[in-house]
Amino acid sequence: MATPPNEFARYCCDLLSAVGPCVARRMFGGYGISTDGLTLAILVDLGAGEKLWLKADETSRPQFEAAGCERFTYLAKGKPMGMNYYSAPDEAMESPPLMAPWARLALQAALKARQSKPKTQRPVKPKARKG
Repeated sequence: MATPPNEFARYCCDLLSAVGPCVARRMFGGYGISTDGLTLAILVDLGAGEKLWLKADETSRPQFEAAGCERFTYLAKGKPMGMNYYSAPDEAMESPPLMAPWARLALQAALKARQSKPKTQRPVKPKARKG
């Protein structure tokens, strides 16, 4: 049975609810937060406690940086690696209305990421012959 989300994960889902009902699922020692199958945020502890990280792209990155948000960076084989996620602005963590514009940016980035992925074709199973 899956582990239910912790209180902070549930709170973050509430904060992001402006873009639709959100679900938190365990992922890589943290949580992935998605709506309608799109991951728009992650909850991860990089050493300073659990933090909400919102999906970003080349269009929204300047807005996150202008707001003083930190880029998600981790060490892999001793080298810093970045991902297209930024910490949520502190003031946005206070209420769903304050988070709403940031949630919309994250959802737009998730939609763009899904559209840019190449579509793979599933093999077609042959129909059983009646005999």
